[in-house]
Amino acid sequence: MRTRVPKYLLGAAFGAVATTLLIGTTAMAEELDPVAKLGEQTSLLWIVLGAALVIFMQAGFALVETGFTQKKNAAEVMSTNFAIFGLGFVGFLFVGFPLAFGGFGTVPGQFGLTPMNGTGLPAVGGEFTGIFYWGYTHLGDAATPALLGFFLYMVAFMDTVATIPTGSMAERWKWKSFVWWGLFCGALYYPLFAAWTWGGGWLAKSWETLHLGAGYVDFAGSGVVHAVGGAAALAGAIVLGPRIGKFGPDGKARAIPGHNIPMAMLGCLILLFGWFGFNAASTFSSTDVQFATVAANTAIAGALGTVVAMYYITWKTGKPDPGMMVNGMLAGLVAITAPCAFVSPWAAAVIGAVAAVLAIEAVFFIERRKIDDPVGAIAVHGVCGTFGVLAVGIFANGKYGAGWNGSTTTGVAGIIKGEWGQLGAQGLGVLVIWTVIFGIAFGFFKIQNKFTKGGIRSTEEDELAGLDLPEMGVLAYND
Repeated sequence: MRTRVPKYLLGAAFGAVATTLLIGTTAMAEELDPVAKLGEQTSLLWIVLGAALVIFMQAGFALVETGFTQKKNAAEVMSTNFAIFGLGFVGFLFVGFPLAFGGFGTVPGQFGLTPMNGTGLPAVGGEFTGIFYWGYTHLGDAATPALLGFFLYMVAFMDTVATIPTGSMAERWKWKSFVWWGLFCGALYYPLFAAWTWGGGWLAKSWETLHLGAGYVDFAGSGVVHAVGGAAALAGAIVLGPRIGKFGPDGKARAIPGHNIPMAMLGCLILLFGWFGFNAASTFSSTDVQFATVAANTAIAGALGTVVAMYYITWKTGKPDPGMMVNGMLAGLVAITAPCAFVSPWAAAVIGAVAAVLAIEAVFFIERRKIDDPVGAIAVHGVCGTFGVLAVGIFANGKYGAGWNGSTTTGVAGIIKGEWGQLGAQGLGVLVIWTVIFGIAFGFFKIQNKFTKGGIRSTEEDELAGLDLPEMGVLAYND
């Protein structure tokens, strides 16, 4: 039967291949090289576009956090979101990326990417106990476009981790102390868990060492990005303490309204847009059509999160709180990020709905613990990111992910398919996040607070007046 060739294959560069397909004859391997090359090129374009979308999410975070906080702190909150990109980038460029991915490329062989140091072995730990990796190929003349595209995508994910605590610690965090967090997150905090998972480290290899499913699986970062960022957000909020006036003499939480709810809602819509780069581009290949499933599942979870949050908060308070609708959408998006490639659409709907309820209840629970989080970052990213990690072990349908992490599995499958090992791997990852990773973040903020003159928190006078002038030297609004 004669094969129909799309018009874009009929150019001069692919004329020979198109002719071969049309006449139905067998093609030699070298005649297929142009098609393979095109696949590499479009995949690399896919990664760069995905990275651009994820980086654009920084605008969304900035608008959400600034809108949810007070007018007197708007310049400072916006500036933390602006500066964190550069700070984290510097730390990741010179230290973090070599440590996280210097030994293993997370997808060796994809669009020409090979292990950076040429050995495929970690610098610290054995093949199945990798702790840190090492390699600086990305800074030298030997850096390939594929490697640099991969670096750009990974730095965008790091930036999300770094910016999450800027929400939970907003309105009482000294600028100079914030700067050190940005560098630390890019250089060490994010790269550690990334090395253990996406970098081919010991959690990724738990399928072999502990016989747990396909090892730790996190398609686009519910755990590696969001829960890790949420753990830091919780640690920082605890060390800083609540804002002045947040809790009354009776211990009950008081509302400190944000100054621009439309700004926050616009920021959420920007995040929704960028999330398609976050999740869909994580196929790392434009020829892996699973990206369509990923994108659809992402939208489904975000939509269900929005609607369920709207009705649930109305049931609890009598009003469809716009802030809770925002956090409901973000909760659904965070939770679907890990399982988006491995679940059916019905499961994506369930995940989004459950995440919305979890986020709302977590906000109230955290406040009852006297922890002040102005934007709900701990609930959305920490709690719902954790749920997303576990959702892989519950809802994965086994239709995608063959050979994940180098395992022998024919597809990532959860307990709905009778496979309990994957839930064990996911649970192990969650345990590490909320013990080791949380402990590192808490230790960082605690040590920084002890050795910083006056601590990492703004003075009472500055906090009451607003941080814009004392910290930034300008007012966001001159009126």
